[in-house]
Amino acid sequence: MATQLDSSSDEMALIRPSADSACTPFGIDVVAGLSRRQKVIPARWFYDRRGSELFEDITALPEYYPTRAEIEILEQRGDEIARAVGPGRAVIEFGAGSATKTPLLLDRIAPASYVPIDISGEFLREACAPLARRYPHLPIVPVEGDFTRPIALPRDMAGRDLLGFFPGSTIGNLVPAAAVDLLRAMRVTLGDAGVLVIGMDLIKDRAVLTAAYDDAAGVTAAFNLNLAARINRELGGTIPVDLLRHRIVWNPERARIEMHLEALADIAFTVCDRPFTMRAGETVHTENSHKYDLHSATQLLLAGHWRPFAHFHDSASRFMVVLAAAATDEITP
Repeated sequence: MATQLDSSSDEMALIRPSADSACTPFGIDVVAGLSRRQKVIPARWFYDRRGSELFEDITALPEYYPTRAEIEILEQRGDEIARAVGPGRAVIEFGAGSATKTPLLLDRIAPASYVPIDISGEFLREACAPLARRYPHLPIVPVEGDFTRPIALPRDMAGRDLLGFFPGSTIGNLVPAAAVDLLRAMRVTLGDAGVLVIGMDLIKDRAVLTAAYDDAAGVTAAFNLNLAARINRELGGTIPVDLLRHRIVWNPERARIEMHLEALADIAFTVCDRPFTMRAGETVHTENSHKYDLHSATQLLLAGHWRPFAHFHDSASRFMVVLAAAATDEITP
Protein backbone atom coordinates (compact mmCIF):
# COMPACT_ATOMS: atom_id res chain seq x y z
CA MET A 1 0.00 0.00 0.00
CA ALA A 2 1.19 3.49 -0.78
CA THR A 3 1.93 5.42 2.39
CA GLN A 4 3.04 8.86 3.39
CA LEU A 5 6.54 8.54 4.87
CA ASP A 6 7.19 9.67 8.42
CA SER A 7 8.75 13.10 7.95
CA SER A 8 11.12 12.26 10.42
CA SER A 9 -13.93 -2.39 -35.40
CA ASP A 10 -17.09 -3.46 -35.91
CA GLU A 11 -17.12 -0.90 -38.77
CA MET A 12 -13.56 -1.37 -39.99
CA ALA A 13 -10.56 -3.54 -39.34
CA LEU A 14 -8.09 -2.30 -36.76
CA ILE A 15 -4.47 -3.32 -37.22
CA ARG A 16 -2.98 -4.07 -33.80
CA PRO A 17 0.63 -4.40 -32.73
CA SER A 18 1.90 -7.96 -32.56
CA ALA A 19 3.82 -7.60 -29.28
CA ASP A 20 2.75 -9.82 -26.40
CA SER A 21 0.47 -7.67 -24.24
CA ALA A 22 1.71 -9.47 -21.11
CA CYS A 23 5.12 -7.81 -21.58
CA THR A 24 3.93 -4.24 -21.71
CA PRO A 25 6.15 -1.45 -23.01
CA PHE A 26 4.18 0.79 -20.63
CA GLY A 27 5.40 -1.11 -17.59
CA ILE A 28 8.96 -1.25 -18.85
CA ASP A 29 9.05 2.50 -19.49
CA VAL A 30 7.46 3.39 -16.14
CA VAL A 31 9.77 1.24 -14.04
CA ALA A 32 12.84 2.47 -15.93
CA GLY A 33 11.73 6.10 -15.68
CA LEU A 34 10.93 5.97 -11.97
CA SER A 35 14.36 4.43 -11.34
CA ARG A 36 16.18 7.49 -12.68
CA ARG A 37 17.52 10.30 -10.48
CA GLN A 38 15.14 12.72 -12.24
CA LYS A 39 12.08 10.53 -12.53
CA VAL A 40 10.50 10.65 -15.98
CA ILE A 41 7.68 8.94 -17.89
CA PRO A 42 7.35 9.34 -21.69
CA ALA A 43 4.42 11.56 -22.64
CA ARG A 44 2.99 8.96 -25.04
CA TRP A 45 1.62 7.05 -22.03
CA PHE A 46 -0.83 9.85 -21.23
CA TYR A 47 -3.16 8.48 -23.87
CA ASP A 48 -5.24 5.70 -22.46
CA ARG A 49 -8.95 6.18 -23.08
CA ARG A 50 -9.41 8.58 -20.16
CA GLY A 51 -6.27 10.52 -21.07
CA SER A 52 -7.41 10.84 -24.68
CA GLU A 53 -10.79 12.14 -23.53
CA LEU A 54 -9.18 14.67 -21.20
CA PHE A 55 -6.87 15.90 -23.94
CA GLU A 56 -9.87 16.51 -26.19
CA ASP A 57 -11.35 18.59 -23.35
CA ILE A 58 -8.07 20.54 -23.13
CA THR A 59 -8.25 21.48 -26.81
CA ALA A 60 -11.56 23.27 -26.17
CA LEU A 61 -10.29 25.35 -23.23
CA PRO A 62 -10.10 29.13 -23.71
CA GLU A 63 -6.45 29.18 -22.61
CA TYR A 64 -5.39 26.45 -25.02
CA TYR A 65 -4.78 28.32 -28.28
CA PRO A 66 -2.88 25.72 -30.43
CA THR A 67 -5.93 23.80 -31.65
CA ARG A 68 -7.88 26.93 -32.64
CA ALA A 69 -4.83 28.48 -34.29
CA GLU A 70 -4.05 25.37 -36.34
CA ILE A 71 -7.69 24.96 -37.39
CA GLU A 72 -7.67 28.59 -38.55
CA ILE A 73 -4.64 27.88 -40.74
CA LEU A 74 -6.13 24.70 -42.23
CA GLU A 75 -9.44 26.45 -42.92
CA GLN A 76 -8.08 29.69 -44.35
CA ARG A 77 -4.99 28.38 -46.14
CA GLY A 78 -6.27 24.91 -47.00
CA ASP A 79 -6.55 25.56 -50.74
CA GLU A 80 -2.92 26.70 -50.88
CA ILE A 81 -1.83 23.63 -48.94
CA ALA A 82 -3.81 21.39 -51.31
CA ARG A 83 -2.22 22.93 -54.40
CA ALA A 84 1.22 22.52 -52.87
CA VAL A 85 0.88 18.83 -51.96
CA GLY A 86 -1.20 17.75 -54.97
CA PRO A 87 -4.23 15.41 -55.15
CA GLY A 88 -4.47 11.64 -54.89
CA ARG A 89 -1.98 10.95 -52.13
CA ALA A 90 -2.58 8.42 -49.39
CA VAL A 91 -2.72 10.34 -46.10
CA ILE A 92 -0.83 8.87 -43.15
CA GLU A 93 -1.76 10.67 -39.92
CA PHE A 94 0.69 10.18 -37.08
CA GLY A 95 -1.01 10.34 -33.67
CA ALA A 96 -4.51 10.79 -35.03
CA GLY A 97 -6.33 11.11 -31.69
CA SER A 98 -9.91 12.21 -32.33
CA ALA A 99 -9.02 13.23 -35.93
CA THR A 100 -10.94 16.51 -35.53
CA LYS A 101 -8.61 18.40 -37.91
CA THR A 102 -8.43 15.62 -40.46
CA PRO A 103 -11.51 16.58 -42.53
CA LEU A 104 -10.00 20.04 -43.08
CA LEU A 105 -7.22 18.31 -44.98
CA LEU A 106 -9.15 15.44 -46.57
CA ASP A 107 -11.82 17.77 -47.97
CA ARG A 108 -9.20 19.70 -49.95
CA ILE A 109 -6.78 17.11 -51.33
CA ALA A 110 -8.93 14.24 -52.73
CA PRO A 111 -6.91 11.51 -50.98
CA ALA A 112 -6.52 7.97 -52.28
CA SER A 113 -6.85 6.53 -48.76
CA TYR A 114 -6.49 7.48 -45.11
CA VAL A 115 -4.35 5.65 -42.55
CA PRO A 116 -4.63 7.09 -39.02
CA ILE A 117 -2.10 5.86 -36.44
CA ASP A 118 -2.60 6.20 -32.69
CA ILE A 119 -1.50 4.44 -29.52
CA SER A 120 -5.05 4.29 -28.10
CA GLY A 121 -6.83 1.70 -30.25
CA GLU A 122 -10.33 1.97 -28.79
CA PHE A 123 -10.31 5.75 -29.02
CA LEU A 124 -8.94 5.53 -32.56
CA ARG A 125 -11.69 3.18 -33.70
CA GLU A 126 -14.36 5.50 -32.32
CA ALA A 127 -12.75 8.52 -33.98
CA CYS A 128 -12.66 6.75 -37.36
CA ALA A 129 -16.33 5.77 -37.33
CA PRO A 130 -17.67 9.28 -38.19
CA LEU A 131 -14.97 9.67 -40.85
CA ALA A 132 -16.11 6.42 -42.44
CA ARG A 133 -19.66 7.78 -42.58
CA ARG A 134 -18.50 11.14 -43.95
CA TYR A 135 -16.26 9.54 -46.62
CA PRO A 136 -18.05 6.30 -47.55
CA HIS A 137 -15.87 5.71 -50.63
CA LEU A 138 -12.54 6.49 -48.97
CA PRO A 139 -10.51 3.47 -47.78
CA ILE A 140 -9.79 4.06 -44.07
CA VAL A 141 -7.36 1.72 -42.35
CA PRO A 142 -6.69 2.60 -38.68
CA VAL A 143 -3.43 1.33 -37.22
CA GLU A 144 -2.98 0.98 -33.47
CA GLY A 145 0.62 1.62 -32.55
CA ASP A 146 3.26 3.88 -31.05
CA PHE A 147 4.16 6.18 -33.94
CA THR A 148 7.46 7.15 -32.27
CA ARG A 149 8.65 3.68 -33.27
CA PRO A 150 8.61 1.98 -36.67
CA ILE A 151 5.08 1.26 -37.92
CA ALA A 152 4.27 -1.26 -40.64
CA LEU A 153 1.86 0.39 -43.07
CA PRO A 154 -0.82 -1.64 -44.87
CA ARG A 155 0.59 -3.49 -47.88
CA ASP A 156 -1.52 -1.59 -50.38
CA MET A 157 0.40 1.61 -49.50
CA ALA A 158 3.41 0.28 -51.40
CA GLY A 159 4.18 2.35 -54.49
CA ARG A 160 1.76 5.16 -53.65
CA ASP A 161 2.67 8.80 -53.15
CA LEU A 162 2.22 9.42 -49.43
CA LEU A 163 1.34 12.52 -47.44
CA GLY A 164 2.23 12.55 -43.76
CA PHE A 165 -0.03 14.60 -41.51
CA PHE A 166 1.39 15.44 -38.07
CA PRO A 167 -0.72 18.23 -36.54
CA GLY A 168 -0.92 19.64 -33.04
CA SER A 169 2.80 20.39 -32.58
CA THR A 170 3.20 16.87 -31.21
CA ILE A 171 6.78 17.07 -32.49
CA GLY A 172 7.35 19.49 -29.61
CA ASN A 173 6.82 16.72 -27.07
CA LEU A 174 10.16 15.22 -28.09
CA VAL A 175 13.62 16.42 -27.16
CA PRO A 176 15.56 17.48 -30.28
CA ALA A 177 17.49 14.22 -30.73
CA ALA A 178 14.30 12.16 -30.46
CA ALA A 179 12.44 14.58 -32.73
CA VAL A 180 15.12 14.17 -35.39
CA ASP A 181 14.94 10.38 -35.04
CA LEU A 182 11.16 10.49 -35.48
CA LEU A 183 11.36 12.78 -38.52
CA ARG A 184 13.91 10.46 -40.10
CA ALA A 185 11.66 7.47 -39.44
CA MET A 186 8.77 9.34 -41.07
CA ARG A 187 11.04 10.12 -44.02
CA VAL A 188 11.70 6.40 -44.50
CA THR A 189 8.02 5.53 -44.05
CA LEU A 190 6.76 8.13 -46.53
CA GLY A 191 9.43 7.48 -49.17
CA ASP A 192 11.32 9.62 -51.65
CA ALA A 193 8.13 11.22 -52.99
CA GLY A 194 6.74 11.85 -49.52
CA VAL A 195 5.43 15.18 -48.29
CA LEU A 196 4.89 16.12 -44.66
CA VAL A 197 2.33 18.57 -43.27
CA ILE A 198 3.40 19.33 -39.72
CA GLY A 199 2.08 21.69 -37.04
CA MET A 200 4.63 23.55 -34.90
CA ASP A 201 3.88 25.85 -31.97
CA LEU A 202 5.69 29.18 -31.92
CA ILE A 203 7.66 30.87 -29.13
CA LYS A 204 5.54 33.59 -27.55
CA ASP A 205 4.81 35.47 -24.35
CA ARG A 206 5.49 33.35 -21.26
CA ALA A 207 2.13 34.19 -19.67
CA VAL A 208 0.26 32.88 -22.72
CA LEU A 209 2.30 29.68 -22.69
CA THR A 210 1.95 28.95 -19.00
CA ALA A 211 -1.80 29.57 -19.02
CA ALA A 212 -2.22 27.09 -21.87
CA TYR A 213 -0.68 24.31 -19.76
CA ASP A 214 -2.11 25.25 -16.36
CA ASP A 215 -5.71 26.18 -17.09
CA ALA A 216 -8.03 27.69 -14.52
CA ALA A 217 -10.49 24.78 -14.70
CA GLY A 218 -7.80 22.23 -13.81
CA VAL A 219 -8.35 20.03 -16.86
CA THR A 220 -4.64 19.86 -17.71
CA ALA A 221 -3.93 18.99 -14.09
CA ALA A 222 -6.44 16.13 -14.30
CA PHE A 223 -4.79 14.98 -17.55
CA ASN A 224 -1.37 14.92 -15.89
CA LEU A 225 -2.61 13.18 -12.73
CA ASN A 226 -4.44 10.58 -14.82
CA LEU A 227 -1.03 9.21 -15.77
CA ALA A 228 -0.44 8.23 -12.15
CA ALA A 229 -3.95 6.81 -11.92
CA ARG A 230 -3.31 4.78 -15.07
CA ILE A 231 -0.15 3.33 -13.55
CA ASN A 232 -2.22 2.24 -10.56
CA ARG A 233 -4.95 0.74 -12.76
CA GLU A 234 -2.80 -1.09 -15.27
CA LEU A 235 0.46 -1.85 -13.47
CA GLY A 236 -0.77 -2.63 -9.97
CA GLY A 237 0.67 0.65 -8.74
CA THR A 238 0.02 2.08 -5.30
CA ILE A 239 0.86 5.72 -6.05
CA PRO A 240 -1.00 8.09 -3.70
CA VAL A 241 -2.43 10.33 -6.40
CA ASP A 242 -3.89 12.71 -3.82
CA LEU A 243 -0.35 13.48 -2.67
CA LEU A 244 0.74 14.63 -6.12
CA ARG A 245 0.13 17.95 -7.83
CA HIS A 246 0.38 19.21 -11.40
CA ARG A 247 3.31 21.58 -11.89
CA ILE A 248 4.52 23.37 -15.02
CA VAL A 249 7.86 25.07 -15.68
CA TRP A 250 8.91 27.36 -18.54
CA ASN A 251 12.48 26.45 -19.49
CA PRO A 252 13.76 29.39 -21.55
CA GLU A 253 17.14 27.80 -22.30
CA ARG A 254 15.42 24.90 -24.08
CA ALA A 255 12.40 26.95 -25.25
CA ARG A 256 9.92 24.51 -23.77
CA ILE A 257 7.12 24.10 -21.28
CA GLU A 258 7.74 21.19 -18.92
CA MET A 259 5.00 19.30 -17.09
CA HIS A 260 5.76 17.53 -13.83
CA LEU A 261 3.97 15.60 -11.10
CA GLU A 262 5.28 16.95 -7.81
CA ALA A 263 5.10 15.10 -4.47
CA LEU A 264 3.36 17.17 -1.80
CA ALA A 265 4.92 15.06 0.96
CA ASP A 266 7.41 12.23 1.32
CA ILE A 267 5.77 9.16 -0.19
CA ALA A 268 6.49 5.48 -0.83
CA PHE A 269 4.73 3.25 -3.36
CA THR A 270 5.17 0.25 -5.59
CA VAL A 271 4.80 -0.27 -9.35
CA CYS A 272 5.08 -3.75 -10.88
CA ASP A 273 6.07 -4.95 -7.39
CA ARG A 274 9.06 -2.59 -7.41
CA PRO A 275 9.41 -0.13 -4.49
CA PHE A 276 9.90 3.60 -5.08
CA THR A 277 10.06 6.71 -2.92
CA MET A 278 9.74 10.43 -3.54
CA ARG A 279 10.61 13.23 -1.19
CA ALA A 280 8.39 16.28 -0.82
CA GLY A 281 9.06 18.59 -3.76
CA GLU A 282 10.55 15.84 -5.92
CA THR A 283 8.96 15.49 -9.35
CA VAL A 284 8.24 13.05 -12.13
CA HIS A 285 8.85 14.80 -15.46
CA THR A 286 5.91 13.82 -17.67
CA GLU A 287 5.97 16.06 -20.75
CA ASN A 288 7.93 18.59 -22.75
CA SER A 289 6.33 20.99 -25.20
CA HIS A 290 9.05 22.66 -27.25
CA LYS A 291 8.31 25.94 -28.99
CA TYR A 292 9.93 27.09 -32.22
CA ASP A 293 10.70 30.02 -34.42
CA LEU A 294 11.10 29.66 -38.19
CA HIS A 295 14.86 29.17 -37.94
CA SER A 296 14.79 26.45 -35.27
CA ALA A 297 11.90 24.68 -37.01
CA THR A 298 13.77 24.69 -40.31
CA GLN A 299 16.93 23.33 -38.72
CA LEU A 300 15.01 20.56 -37.00
CA LEU A 301 13.30 19.48 -40.22
CA LEU A 302 16.52 19.57 -42.23
CA ALA A 303 18.21 17.40 -39.60
CA GLY A 304 15.29 14.99 -39.97
CA HIS A 305 15.87 14.77 -43.76
CA TRP A 306 12.94 17.02 -44.71
CA ARG A 307 13.21 20.15 -46.86
CA PRO A 308 10.67 22.81 -45.83
CA PHE A 309 9.17 24.60 -48.82
CA ALA A 310 6.20 26.53 -47.36
CA HIS A 311 4.88 27.66 -44.01
CA PHE A 312 1.64 29.32 -42.87
CA HIS A 313 0.89 31.29 -39.68
CA ASP A 314 -2.45 31.97 -38.00
CA SER A 315 -3.61 35.58 -37.80
CA ALA A 316 -2.06 36.10 -34.35
CA SER A 317 1.25 34.40 -35.27
CA ARG A 318 0.90 31.89 -32.47
CA PHE A 319 1.27 28.71 -34.53
CA MET A 320 2.50 27.57 -37.91
CA VAL A 321 1.90 24.72 -40.33
CA VAL A 322 4.98 23.73 -42.34
CA LEU A 323 5.06 21.79 -45.61
CA ALA A 324 8.20 19.77 -46.21
CA ALA A 325 9.35 17.45 -48.98
CA ALA A 326 11.47 14.36 -48.48
CA ALA A 327 15.08 15.41 -48.87
CA THR A 328 16.85 13.35 -51.51
CA ASP A 329 20.16 15.17 -51.77
CA GLU A 330 21.69 14.69 -48.33
CA ILE A 331 25.43 15.38 -48.41
CA THR A 332 27.56 14.28 -45.48
CA PRO A 333 31.34 14.52 -45.12
